[in-house]
Amino acid sequence: MAIIAATSSTREPSSQASPKGNHRGSFAIMTLLFFMWGFMTVFNDILIPRFKEAFTLDYFQAMLVQFAFFGAYFIGSLIYFIISVTMGDPIARIGYKNGVVIGLVISATGSALFWPAATATSYPMFLGALFVVGLGFAMLQIAANPYVTILGPERTASSRLNLAQGFNSLGTTIGPLIGGWLIFQYFAKTGAHGADSVKVPYLIFSIVFVVIAVIFFFIHLPHIGEGKIERGPGALRYPHVVLGIIAIFMYVGGEVSVGSSIINFLGQKTVAGLDAVEASKYVSLFWGGMLLGRFMGAVELSELTKRNKQIFLAAIPVAGFLILLSVRGWDFVHNYLPFLLGCWVLFQFGRSVADRTLTIFALTVCALLLTSILVGGKMAMWCIVGIGLFTSIGWSNTFSLALEGTGVLKSQVSSLLVMAILGGAILPPLQGAIADFTKSLQLSYLVPFVAYLYVAFYGFYGHRVGRARVNLE
Repeated sequence: MAIIAATSSTREPSSQASPKGNHRGSFAIMTLLFFMWGFMTVFNDILIPRFKEAFTLDYFQAMLVQFAFFGAYFIGSLIYFIISVTMGDPIARIGYKNGVVIGLVISATGSALFWPAATATSYPMFLGALFVVGLGFAMLQIAANPYVTILGPERTASSRLNLAQGFNSLGTTIGPLIGGWLIFQYFAKTGAHGADSVKVPYLIFSIVFVVIAVIFFFIHLPHIGEGKIERGPGALRYPHVVLGIIAIFMYVGGEVSVGSSIINFLGQKTVAGLDAVEASKYVSLFWGGMLLGRFMGAVELSELTKRNKQIFLAAIPVAGFLILLSVRGWDFVHNYLPFLLGCWVLFQFGRSVADRTLTIFALTVCALLLTSILVGGKMAMWCIVGIGLFTSIGWSNTFSLALEGTGVLKSQVSSLLVMAILGGAILPPLQGAIADFTKSLQLSYLVPFVAYLYVAFYGFYGHRVGRARVNLE
């Protein structure tokens, strides 16, 4: 699929020259990275209930999985930003490709550390291993996200990033199915129990990351936007960037809070009373919704003709529904049909404008969360699962809106935005603490509710604050 065009609400001429030539091949290669870190990130949602049981943890302690993983994003990005301010942008020196290779090697090292952690049956060691994996992913995010946005004109950035994030969601859709089966079933049956059941899956991850690192080291990627080194915190002089950092913090924190709690939420008797294996299928549906939403976002924000947009916008959810129907049957998917229809309708209201679409979808997530807080049973279950569809375009649209007009500072801005992934480390434990204090996981969804309200504010107004170009000369 080669939908690599987008529109956004407010446009400014970029100080960074648009790349020349066809970079679809390079874009296709980069989507492999988005798939892999999506596949592995969602494994955290499987680790949380696994470790909670294996180490007899409360909700707060179990959510430290996300604190360690996403906290590493903050530390890694902070180190990158400090180096950028004091010595100049590292990617301007080493290039995007080498940045990707370094990130992959670090991620492979962290994945390999799961083996000694499992052997020692040490929860702190697991958290340390996840921290190292997160450091590697931070470098990957800093390099890959801006690289995708500049593989073409700035006006087309949102669509390219949505399409790349669609492959990320493909990984997060497959991840819970494979992870739930491996960790909760296969290795348990073969005699590996508790924390020991994660040894082999993460060893495989380590090997795969090494192989991909070797591939990226030898392939050719165009050197776009590299070579000009800017010192100082110039990115922070853009008010819309500062507000965008907060928006990414809230978006990631809200999304991770919801995704991390689904298995435990659906396991409650007042909701659905599902066991971990069955609930993990709904985690996959949550991330599958993000997959469909992001591909629909790539279409809606593209420069396709209006007729072709409508064809693709209808075909994607229909194809998704038919696949679900063939795999799960009518009893499983008929409750999901209204959410698919609602997603299509909201894209019509978005009118191919990134900020407008972001606002509408964030407010929809707020409505679903509020419903889940106020009601119980299957209604609450499907509202939480359905959030995946409507949170889908949040990262791509927010990231691209924050990057607009920043020119050669894109990598530095990217490091700040990736630093804001710290929200995934802070908000889930906060949600867990509220669940422990109130004895209600349902009430704890107030945390992502507030987070998505801010995302809606950024889409509606925040991205336009101080958009007059700053003279960096």
